[in-house]
Amino acid sequence: MSAQYDEGRTVAGWTGTAIATVGGSVAGAGVCLVSPLVVGGGLGICLLALLTTWALHLTGWGKGPGPRPREQWPMGVRDPQARAGHPECLGCRLAGRGRRGRGRPEALAVTAVSGEGAVQLAAVSGEEAVQLTPAE
Repeated sequence: MSAQYDEGRTVAGWTGTAIATVGGSVAGAGVCLVSPLVVGGGLGICLLALLTTWALHLTGWGKGPGPRPREQWPMGVRDPQARAGHPECLGCRLAGRGRRGRGRPEALAVTAVSGEGAVQLAAVSGEEAVQLTPAE
């Protein structure tokens, strides 16, 4: 079955999972020992797992949402799209990559204000301007 589907096995995923397992184990031991310091240390290790996974994803050792091309399925293959960012990827957007210039408004400008408080906005996005009117 694994030969037919992209299971998402990546260096970023496995590394983050291993570090998070250690963090969860340390936090669980802290609960058993009734030690807030050990629980906090375990949660700190889990935060380290998150940041490590994110860094590896951004350097190409992870994958974006959705299936990858078949030639990228093996575990040790880097993702060539990582530098530009994956569309619809929260991790890439948080790093400032991805959806830049793809239909998002760069600026909003007020074009008209009526006496009843209704405001007409124009969303300016690179090449086009879109009129936004409030619903009545």
